[in-house]
Amino acid sequence: MANSPDSVNPWSLKPWWCQPWSIVLTGTGLILTSWGMLHRWWVTLLVAIPVSLWMGFFVLVWPRLMIEASEVEK
Repeated sequence: MANSPDSVNPWSLKPWWCQPWSIVLTGTGLILTSWGMLHRWWVTLLVAIPVSLWMGFFVLVWPRLMIEASEVEK
């Protein structure tokens, strides 16, 4: 159970530059920078798709996998 007192907080294992806020800030910054520099929607879309997948994986999927893995070890 993810909310139990024994559950692992996966973010406590990561440095400050790999926290959810820094991942979202960096990804959003990359997407906005591509638009700000080029003003081309298709370039921004080409940047936004992989960056959004990267952010989604590391902010939503990875923590769940870490919690599940720590529960299996117990």
